[in-house]
Amino acid sequence: MISATNPAGPRRRALLAMPAAAAALLGGCSEPAVRKVGATTRAASPDGAALRATAGRDSVRLLALYDAALAAHPALARLLEPLRDDVARHAQAFGAQEHPVSASPEAPTTAADTVAALASAEKSLADARTTALLDAPPELARLLASVAAAGAAHVTLLKEG
Repeated sequence: MISATNPAGPRRRALLAMPAAAAALLGGCSEPAVRKVGATTRAASPDGAALRATAGRDSVRLLALYDAALAAHPALARLLEPLRDDVARHAQAFGAQEHPVSASPEAPTTAADTVAALASAEKSLADARTTALLDAPPELARLLASVAAAGAAHVTLLKEG
């Protein structure tokens, strides 16, 4: 959505609506725990506990990246704090506890490199979560899709800075 006030691209409101749209699209998904992908068949645990735990740990690691970025570049707080808060809620949705990871990551030296690194981490995680949909039970698939869409929106917001 391009407007006279924001000729550069979509409005934040439109980007924040993406997770809800993704969840609505996947709302009717319900397939058995065994899915055929190409020539291989993968069996998923019925409740997706391992996948949910992995998604939670991934969110906690991403949260640590945001914390390191905020500590190293406090001037980025206006941009990063809302995104960091979203990531914290994602970790909670997956059942993870907000606790520091064993090795705290270091933020790049410049603010621009830090934002680029966060955008890259968000994109990689959104892509991984989209791939994980194949092995997820329906309820977890909807959550993964919603969080992946939010991550994609974060990438756009970080790149627009």
